[in-house]
Order: sequence, then structure tokens, then C-alpha cells
Amino acid sequence: MKFGVVVFPGSNCDDDTVYTLRVNLGQEVVKLWHKDHDLQGCDFVILPGGFSYGDYLRTGAIARFSPIMNEVIAHANRGGYVMGICNGFQIVAEAGLVPGVLLRNSSQRYICRNIYLNPQSKSTILTGGLDRSAYKIPIAHGDGRYFADEDTLKSLNDNDQVLFRYCDENGLITEAANPNGSLENIAGVTNAGKNVFGMMPHPERASDPALGNADGRFILEQLLAVTA
Repeated sequence: MKFGVVVFPGSNCDDDTVYTLRVNLGQEVVKLWHKDHDLQGCDFVILPGGFSYGDYLRTGAIARFSPIMNEVIAHANRGGYVMGICNGFQIVAEAGLVPGVLLRNSSQRYICRNIYLNPQSKSTILTGGLDRSAYKIPIAHGDGRYFADEDTLKSLNDNDQVLFRYCDENGLITEAANPNGSLENIAGVTNAGKNVFGMMPHPERASDPALGNADGRFILEQLLAVTA
């Protein structure tokens, strides 16, 4: 498996992602510059967290038009795997690769803390093999409130496209466990083809015992089920 991690101006989780994939998971990884026109034969492309282009205009809106995104979109349309984490989720949403949008947190504040995720979809490689009701994963965002219209929400639920919902440490999905006001506690979604994933929490920041939490590793290990 060969992973590519896209680096935009303002990305700040690219090295965390590369380290996790290369050191913790033992995978081949290359960095893909935002001006590149070549995915270098990568099987799986990851758009990392950060503040691409300073979050100007709207989070992810400018990065969506970087040259590399033409290749990422074409890769996804061919059935290739793509994952957006935090700012990367905002970018794939802006590119129309996953349904919905990410709005300003309901608190109007930037939030950086650990939360819990309850895996939902049983039909995606990212979540289908997860067997616990709560995984502790950090969030760090100011614009993470997932929103979609009623028809889109119904389609997401009917087609098993919700990846994660925010929950408490016991796996209960409650309003109190929702850190940002996301509709239906949604923390991540996939596209209809289930080859593009977007999630706001940062599994790469919780993938090493040295950090005191390796729950994120269980999530990212699911990606290794992909065959080139």
C-alpha cells in the first residue's frame, strides 16, 4: 500500500500523518505538494489537518482549487481511496467529494480537546471492523459543525454513509457529547461509493502509546484492508 499525504500552504498535521503511517503502521508514504499534477502512484490519498491558505474566504474553499485536487478528484472518481481529516474534511466537502458542509462551531469558539466517537457505518473499510462503542480521539477546529439538508441527511442514514457520531465515554450519543453542534452528532461521513472519507477528529494524534492514547491507531489500521 502506498499512501500520499497532500501538503497545502498552512497544513500542520502532514508530518503527524506521515509519521503515523510510516512508523506506527509501517506503510510506504510520500508527500504530495499542492502544486503537483501527479499522485506518484499512490493507492490512498490523505488530506491532513491544518489551516490551508489561512482559512481565507471559507475553510477548504481555496485549497479545493489547488492543482493537486484535480488529480485527487479524478482518483476518487475512478474509485480510488481518499480521506480528509479536519481541514481535509472541509476540503473534500468543498470539492463535492462528500455530502454536506462544515460550519462555524455553535459555540463560535475554537475547540481543542479529547472527545469520543461511536463508529456507525458497517459497510465501509474505515469503520466496518471497529468493534468498540467509544474511541477517544482529539479534535482541534473552529469550523467543525456538520450540516446538510433534510434530504441529504436521510440519504446518508439510509445508505449507511455516516462514519462516526460524537458520543460520551460509554458510547452514548447525546446532545451533551456533541462538541460543536453538528447535526445528529455527525463527526464523519463517506460518499455514496464509500471510497472517500471525511472526519473532523484527528486519529493521527492518538496513534502512539507515547502520546498516552492509541485509539486513533485502531481507526487508521482499518485502511490497511485496502488492496491496490
